[in-house]
Amino acid sequence: MAHVDVFEPRHEPGSEELRTLYRTEAQAKRRADARPGLWIAVVIYVLFSATDLLLIPDVAAYTITARFAVGLTALLTLEVQLRRGAATEWLDLTCAAAIIFGYIGWLYPTSMGADRESVAYYMVFGTIFMMSANLFFTFSFKLSIITSTIILCILYVVNYFVPASITYKMVFGTFYISCFTFTSYVNWKLNKERYNVFLNALEAKVQHREATERGKALLRLSRTDPLTGLENRRAIDEKLREYWSDWQKLGSSFAAILIDVDFFKKFNDCYGHQEGDRCLIHVANALSDLIRQYDGSIGRYGGEEFIVLARMDKKDQVADLAEAICRAVENLAIAHELRRDGISIVTASVGAAFTRKQTGAKLEKIIHEADRALYLAKAGGRNCARLFDPTDPQSSDESENLAALLKIAIGQGLVSLVYQPIQDVKSGRVEAVEALMRLKMLDGTLVPPSLFIPVAERTGAILELGRWAIRTVCAELLADDHVRVVSVNVSPIQLKTPGFAASVATILGETGVTGNRLAFEITEGLEMEMHSDILRCISDLKLLGIKIWLDDFGTGFAGLSWLRLIDFDTVKIDRSFLHDCATPNGKAMLQDIIALVRNRGHKILVEGVETDEQIALMREFGIDKIQGFRVGRPAPAANFQAKRAIHKRPFTVLKSA
Repeated sequence: MAHVDVFEPRHEPGSEELRTLYRTEAQAKRRADARPGLWIAVVIYVLFSATDLLLIPDVAAYTITARFAVGLTALLTLEVQLRRGAATEWLDLTCAAAIIFGYIGWLYPTSMGADRESVAYYMVFGTIFMMSANLFFTFSFKLSIITSTIILCILYVVNYFVPASITYKMVFGTFYISCFTFTSYVNWKLNKERYNVFLNALEAKVQHREATERGKALLRLSRTDPLTGLENRRAIDEKLREYWSDWQKLGSSFAAILIDVDFFKKFNDCYGHQEGDRCLIHVANALSDLIRQYDGSIGRYGGEEFIVLARMDKKDQVADLAEAICRAVENLAIAHELRRDGISIVTASVGAAFTRKQTGAKLEKIIHEADRALYLAKAGGRNCARLFDPTDPQSSDESENLAALLKIAIGQGLVSLVYQPIQDVKSGRVEAVEALMRLKMLDGTLVPPSLFIPVAERTGAILELGRWAIRTVCAELLADDHVRVVSVNVSPIQLKTPGFAASVATILGETGVTGNRLAFEITEGLEMEMHSDILRCISDLKLLGIKIWLDDFGTGFAGLSWLRLIDFDTVKIDRSFLHDCATPNGKAMLQDIIALVRNRGHKILVEGVETDEQIALMREFGIDKIQGFRVGRPAPAANFQAKRAIHKRPFTVLKSA
């Protein structure tokens, strides 16, 4: 995987390098200013002909002729130089020469005027040319000094020959020196200030470029699996959404293929986690090379599971690709002696699904179908590929059976809640619990929440289950003050349902529980749309005192937008970011996420804490709360009812985990 160093130190240019950059930039600016500057100067120079007519009328014709001759010559010379691409230094010399010859062309005929007193006083305007050299044009300091010195010398020569009193000559001589000194000093200060402005602008550009590059690097980091270099689940979910949108709008069919490395846990147990990581990298590289030929996308979906998305037109193409994936992993011939199934190398089971009219209106449906196909591949002996077939009884969707089961689940006592502790990092005490819903079939077999929660949402059963969960939490733990706060996972379907907040208020009133004893966890995911009804419902719930938590932050699409729109009491960071902290990039990613959430002012809870080392890391990062097997596993309400509230602690409810 290509290493992305977000914190790589920048190159600091030396003094001479900075001077060179400044001269280059200054030349570009002088070049751009040369034409408008000289045109403005010539226009003003010619307009001063009016003063010639008033103050030296006897020689005005000569001075005006000189003004037009010098001005037009200077402009013509500059335009020719610009057209031929002359160097900036030549443009500067043309402008400087225009100032000098413009001064001479005006001063010489002026000095010939009959009214010597007027001529003597009129010469004071010669300082304007000196100021032009130092202040009007952006010459280099050296050229400005040379130009203004030449003008000063000419002034003194003329002043010497002009018939006037010694007092006049001393006063105006002093005045010329003062103007020369003042304008030269101001010019020096301006050049110094221009250099400082250049340094500040350069620093701003560098910082902006670094911020942009760092943002891009962080974006790549947030979308890349740190071990294999493939796209991570976040990135592949976005791709899946794009593929799905194109299929819905344009009819561009595609395949979703899940790949699971067979008996990978046994591989880790046999060869160690480092070898396990190397195995996943080899598999990832082989699959990436294969999928590149199909112009598809591949990502690590979690653990030893990968996912492939590819645009395809026919089911046969999907089946061929799935089979090719199996063979690509098998051809790596990575030794795996602990399998005990007659195969001694690493293989993969593959489940594929293809878009069809009956796939349904939900994006998750095609992933569920690929998962069902993967299950059949594993059940069929592994090291094989299966394509979801809706006509095959073995692979057909069992959602209808689950939907029927959910209708009777509450009445038959098939649904229950367990509670997982949440610990305050500073005090080390259990401050809350999270309620997790469990469902069992009539024969006692447990149904994973990942299966029945989507069905409950699709059929609307989640509404009744949600109300039951809130009521049960209040009755089992809150009414008798066994715990202070319990968090309940709430589906977007519930939040969009009219009257949901009112039904919660009714439950609180009936059980005698205040709203601040409850926290509702909202998962950022595909269904979490920017819906005005959801925002209105959340506002109503907060009026009841209910705390609003953002669950599994970092795994969905709209997390940042929801942080901006909703003032969450707590943000739960998904466990995958903590588990990626074994690598420097993963640790940096978690720190960036923590900083982002903390800057928004929310409390932070990190899930999946399983070791003392992870607890120490959470203390180091200043996390508020933690949750995971190291803190406590999910347990029945009885385990908490025995602990009468000496320490009143917060807790959490309904979660599809």
